[in-house]
Formats: sequence, structure tokens, C-alpha cells
Amino acid sequence: MDTKTFDSKVLDHILENMLKAVQNSKDEIFKIGETSRQEHESLIRELKIVKEHVNLVIDKNDKLSVQSKFARQRLVEVNKNFQHFTEEDVRMAYEKAHSLQVELAMLKEKEKQLRDRRDELERRLYSLKDMIERSEHLVGQISVVLNYLNQDLKQMGDVLEDAKEKQEFGLRIIEAQEEERKRLSREIHDGPAQMLANVLMRSDLIDRIFRERGSEDGFKEIKSLREMVREALYEVRRIIYDLRPMALDDLGLIPTLRKYLATVEEYDGRAKIVFTNNGAETNRLPARFEVALFRLVQEAVTNALKHSEATQIDVKVEVLIDKINLVIKDNGKGFIVNQVRSEKKNSFGLMGMKERVELLDGKIVINSMPGQGTIIVIQVPRNA
Repeated sequence: MDTKTFDSKVLDHILENMLKAVQNSKDEIFKIGETSRQEHESLIRELKIVKEHVNLVIDKNDKLSVQSKFARQRLVEVNKNFQHFTEEDVRMAYEKAHSLQVELAMLKEKEKQLRDRRDELERRLYSLKDMIERSEHLVGQISVVLNYLNQDLKQMGDVLEDAKEKQEFGLRIIEAQEEERKRLSREIHDGPAQMLANVLMRSDLIDRIFRERGSEDGFKEIKSLREMVREALYEVRRIIYDLRPMALDDLGLIPTLRKYLATVEEYDGRAKIVFTNNGAETNRLPARFEVALFRLVQEAVTNALKHSEATQIDVKVEVLIDKINLVIKDNGKGFIVNQVRSEKKNSFGLMGMKERVELLDGKIVINSMPGQGTIIVIQVPRNA
């Protein structure tokens, strides 16, 4: 695609379609939650009726048991004094005792059926309540994702304007961001959205298991269902953090970097990451500084982990009165800087870092040689 003739409306259209897809997924999750809520309310009404019927049957059963007892006593009396009763009296005593026993047996069977239905309804209500709560939580998480995506639209307009002046780099920005949004769309579709569909199917399966195989197997399935939902929530949180760490707005650059680097070290496991700063723990910077500096460190550390095979990465931040210094150093295999810059495919990360630094009127120096690791020094004026 020729960047000279590129129309920013094309990318806007792509982004709108992606947002629409995410919104549709959110709506589907909401519909699942609403359907579950309606079923939950219907089951509550049915459970109330079943409990009332159980109480009525129990009362009737008690009264009938008393009548049956007297009928059996009458039958015993007739049998003992058979010669003192007419044939009609004997026949009526037998028929009444038998009739009451049959009716009592039917009532007990009905009571058992009603109790089983009551227990089944209570189990389904428990499962539905859990699914409703989790679907509401997922809807809230996806709403956060949508908010971040909507905020990024304005930033994309600025990026495209700059891309028109720098054709090759602008094209690569568009390709990379489009690929990232496709990845995000796939993750949301394959993660939370797919998960909620599975939740619906698994809830039906759990219902059948409770009825056919018993509560023990049913609760095993519920435990598995909880794990599935927990994984979906983890994926949503990870997607949100990749878009923009919320801690950056709440706590500032230094605490967010410390948490981010500790998390990367823990989950990646390939390198030890040492973070130091000049003690400006709570010294807040303008938002554009904090976002840009965080992304610079993120890009540098990602490159070191991905390409350098480093076993240690040192990150240092100095917040001075008139400037901010960043130093990212690794003991990896290193590279020839000029050679990488000439390879457009491999230099995209470095070009992006250079572009961010230039937007802040700063300077970036990259020193590296094969077998000697890499040092990246970034200096940004605070009055930029």
C-alpha cells in the first residue's frame, strides 16, 4: 500500500469494525447473563410452588397415616372377632385398609418426587447464580477494554499524520498496529467470548450430570467450570494490562515499572531483571512522559528477552530537575547497530523507540557489539 495515497478513513473503518466485533461479544455475554437471570427468576418461582406442594403433601400424608393406622386396627379387630361381623363388614374393613395403604403409598411417592425436584431446582439455582455473577464481571472487564480501545483511536489519528511524512515507518506502524488489533480481537474472541459460550454449554451438562450421575460428579464439573471462568478473567486482565497498565495513572511511572519488571522476570524466567531509580518514588510526571517512558522501557526489555538471550537486564531511571535519564543494559549476545538499522524488518523496534524519543525532544544512544551485550541510553528534557 502506498502511504502517499493512504486514506486515514480506511484505518478508522477497520478500527470501528474491530470495536464493533468486541462490542458484539460484550452484548452476547450480556444476553447470556440476562437469559440466565430470567431462568434464575423462573426457577425461584417454581421452587416456591414446589415447596408449598411438599408441605401440603406432608400434611396430607400425616393425616392419611393416622387414618390408615385406625383402618388397620379395625381390620385386626374384625379378623379376631370374625364371627361377630357380617360379610359386608369384613369386606368393607379390608377394602378401606387396602385403599388407604395404596393412597398412602402414592402420596409418599409424590412426596419423594417433589423433594427430588426441589433439590434439583436448588442445585440449578446455585449454578445459575454463579454464572450470572461471572458474566457480569466479564462484561465489566470487556467494557474496560472497549474504553481503552476508544481512547487509542485519537492517538491513532496523530500517528497517521506523522506516518504520512515518514512513509516507510508510517507503513510499518500501520501494519504493526493492525496486527496487534487482530491479535487482540482473536484473544477476546477465543478467550472470554468463547469461554462464556462454553459456560452455557457446561451449565446444561452439569444439570444432566446432577440428574443422571449424582451430586459428586456434578460438583466436580462445577469446579472445572470455575477454573474455566477464572482463566477467562486472567486473559481479560492480561489484555487490559497490555493495552495500558492502570497502575500508571494511579501510582505513576516508578511503581508501575517496578511491578511490570518483577512480573516479567517472574513469568518469563529467562533473565534476572534489576531495577534501580534515584529515589523519586512518588515524583509524578506529566502523563505523556510516563506513558512514553514506560513504553520505551517495555520495548527495550522485550527486545532484550526476545533477541539477546540475556541472563541479566539492568534498568535504571533517573528523574532530575531538568531531565530524565533511562539506561537499559543487558549481557546478551549483542549486535552490530548499523547492520540492524539497514534491515528494515529487524529495525522496526529501534525505529519506534527513536520516534518516541524524538517526540519528547530527547536523545537515544544505542551501543552494542556481538558478544558484548547492549546498552541503551535515553535522555529526555523535562520541559519538553
